[in-house]
Amino acid sequence: MTRTKPETAALRKRIALVAHDNKKKDLLEWAQYNRDLLVQHELCATGTTGTLLEMALGFHIEKLRSGPLGGDQQIGAKIAEGKIDFILFFWDPLEPQPHDPDVKALLRLAVVWNIPVACNRATADFMVTSPLMNERYERLLPDFTPHVNRFAAERNEPVPESA
Repeated sequence: MTRTKPETAALRKRIALVAHDNKKKDLLEWAQYNRDLLVQHELCATGTTGTLLEMALGFHIEKLRSGPLGGDQQIGAKIAEGKIDFILFFWDPLEPQPHDPDVKALLRLAVVWNIPVACNRATADFMVTSPLMNERYERLLPDFTPHVNRFAAERNEPVPESA
């Protein structure tokens, strides 16, 4: 697959935070430890997680719907719109989730759009301590033009310049 021009993540990163119920305490502890770093960035979170984080950290966090009520999909939409630089998603691999298809869709979109995802504390630590955290980062975006235009030639329609 060919690549388009890179998309640059600014110094102030746009971070999505999500945690399943059994992982909320873990994410809260991690976020409190990293509060001074997180306050420098734009944060959004799914419903309850966002409320708990905002109370614990003492600064504004954009709160979306609860994950099972569409919050995971709202984050997915932000990814597709280029409004998320990375995700901290502390998910519980031992507990079945009623909205598992939404979780899978969110993770799929992160991979499709080349968005880094931390699924546990160790990975989150590596991400936020990376030198790239404090620099502009040029994330390569896949060129989806062939996919978008795969049927246009059959219908003799004009091919749009970009997807």
